[in-house]
Amino acid sequence: MVYPFLPDGFNPKKKRNMLSQPKSVKFDIGGGREVIIETGKLARQADGAVTVRQGNSILLATVVANKEPKEGQDFFPLSVDYQEKFASAGRIPGSFFKREARLNDYEVLTSRLVDRALRPLFPDDYLCDVQVLITLISSDNEVLPDALACLAASAALAVSDIPIKEIISEVRVARIEGEFVVNPPRSQMEKADMDFIIAATEKNLMMVEGESKECSEEDLVNALQAAHQAIRTQIKAQEELRALAGITGKRDYKKPEQNEELNNKVTAFAKEKVYEISRKGSSKNERTDAYAKLKEELVTSLGEESSDELKKLAKKYFEDLKWEVVRNMILDDRIRLDGRSLETVRPLAMEVDPLPTPHGSALFTRGETQSLTTVTLGTPLDELLVESAAKSDYSKFILHYNFPPFSTGEVKMMRGPGRREVGHGNLAMRSLKQMMPGNDYPYTVRVVSDILESNGSSSMATVCAGSMALMDAGVPIPKHVGGVAMGLITRTNDGKYAILTDILGDEDHLGDMDFKVTGTRDGICGVQMDIKVDGLSMNTMREALEQARKGRMHILDAMYECIPAAREDVKPHAPRMVKLFIDKEFIGAVIGPQGKIIQEIQRETGTTINLEEVGNFGEVSIFSPAKEGLDKAVAWVKGIVAVPEVGTVYEGTVKGIKEFGAFVEFLPGKQGLLHISEISWKRLESMEGVLKEGDTVKVKLVGIDERTGKFKLSRKALMPKPEHKPRENQAPKQ
Repeated sequence: MVYPFLPDGFNPKKKRNMLSQPKSVKFDIGGGREVIIETGKLARQADGAVTVRQGNSILLATVVANKEPKEGQDFFPLSVDYQEKFASAGRIPGSFFKREARLNDYEVLTSRLVDRALRPLFPDDYLCDVQVLITLISSDNEVLPDALACLAASAALAVSDIPIKEIISEVRVARIEGEFVVNPPRSQMEKADMDFIIAATEKNLMMVEGESKECSEEDLVNALQAAHQAIRTQIKAQEELRALAGITGKRDYKKPEQNEELNNKVTAFAKEKVYEISRKGSSKNERTDAYAKLKEELVTSLGEESSDELKKLAKKYFEDLKWEVVRNMILDDRIRLDGRSLETVRPLAMEVDPLPTPHGSALFTRGETQSLTTVTLGTPLDELLVESAAKSDYSKFILHYNFPPFSTGEVKMMRGPGRREVGHGNLAMRSLKQMMPGNDYPYTVRVVSDILESNGSSSMATVCAGSMALMDAGVPIPKHVGGVAMGLITRTNDGKYAILTDILGDEDHLGDMDFKVTGTRDGICGVQMDIKVDGLSMNTMREALEQARKGRMHILDAMYECIPAAREDVKPHAPRMVKLFIDKEFIGAVIGPQGKIIQEIQRETGTTINLEEVGNFGEVSIFSPAKEGLDKAVAWVKGIVAVPEVGTVYEGTVKGIKEFGAFVEFLPGKQGLLHISEISWKRLESMEGVLKEGDTVKVKLVGIDERTGKFKLSRKALMPKPEHKPRENQAPKQ
């Protein structure tokens, strides 16, 4: 082909191919499952771009960072978005606009998993905007893409010149039939009793999140070790890819202004005063007001001629000083901001049924954190559709977490739930889900936690309040699930560390590790952990988990005192529901032609009926606000699916009168002939005056015609047979 507008001999296709020379590396994650990371082919104008492939699943990850921070910016603006394209699975979105819209909860949660792992990798003085986008562009039904998302993001950073301190990766570890499996296939996850996603560098753990069916603390440590071994393989692969891509250095960046003289002034003016405020053991509001007053005194001491930039820098140094002073106070004095010892849980107050109308409710208060949680019982029609590119599924257990601004004494715009709310609610949901009854439980259950006051660990308050509200609602959970948030503060120069039970909001900010552990008295149900310190040993991890277990036991004891077990029945004003399983062949009989039968049952009994085909059975859920209507509908359905048995007595209704007998409906939809000769032992000449339509009559099924399948009924079989009396002119037998 000739290109008239280009230099002689120039071939655009050849030029493009010369520029696009993809580099790739491969590694095995176990069981012969190969993962391929490739760069240089797609999204080449991004600072870094890779694809990660396992099976038919392909993720595209891109990263772009501004060269300069925004004017006056004093924080690190990192944004991470994970999205699944429906085309990746050959599907069209079900929304009205038929296109991908805002991220759903699953995508938000995956984005959070990546964000929490990546954020500590950037230098503390790096303030440029960084955007990480991860897109599922090809889906595989057996590959769970959330376990590959962080690998893709880290690899994109590794092949860029954006300054990061280390390379990381992230894997899922599940225990299946007693064995730990890294990134197991989707089909095996139903057998898993532990499911954790873990991020780490070559040497250190960074993030842990997951759930388990009451695993022990040692089981969790073993899962972390198995994950870390797999992560090291993935980090090595990223380093190889980085070398192939020819990335040898990192870009320079503008660092924030520093003023050592001003820093020394701030320290001299405020250090002792910050220490005095911090060690008083005051409440959050008192402490906040005292810090704010001291900060204003510091700014005033600089003089009116000081520039706004200088004052702003002084405030930053004040916050840095406060961070250092409080950490050292906890490490050296072994006391905390509110005066507690390291292992003490704040005062507890809890009650159930504080609200008269919800189907279940509980109020849980721990220190200055408070959750008002409600439970609503609904029908199968209320199930939540959870849709991803790979599949659509329904959930019968829903938990929503709300964090209004007044809970921290602030004024903010009321928007929809943010990523924090979605993440906290998901941790509570996964924890409580471990104790929820199985699929045979007929109700759809919605738990809503409204945080009324917050100073640390409102997600753990949600778990505790949710457990008590479920028991108050009569949901048959066998055990309470409680939770506690822990903290860790370390000092490298002398090796000192302090593990904190039930952390405050300020302690969460200044700590090196914060982790939340939920569970029953018998084991762990959920974990969320973020680690910001290098060189955390497994022995320290074991110590922290044991201290968390003791704190959880203390809280669980108080919960059992408040409500020791689930109520035996739902509340009088709660809806009633029964679930029946019927043979598949009877589904059509219950529904009836054009739905006439099921509509009649609902109309006559005032119930709502949902019927689904599940395997070889029909699942019939009957919902009613009144017990009488529920019982009537249950009997009706049972009658339709009942198999008539010869010799059984039924109570039937006369549906028609003929000269030779009556037709009686003895089961819903099943009629038999009560012949005139079977009505009474006395011979009847006609049916006149004997029975009429609508009469209720007890009958016995005495036979089924093998050829026609017609039912033969008898009433006289239920009557005593009259004795035969001899005639007067008849001599008695000798």
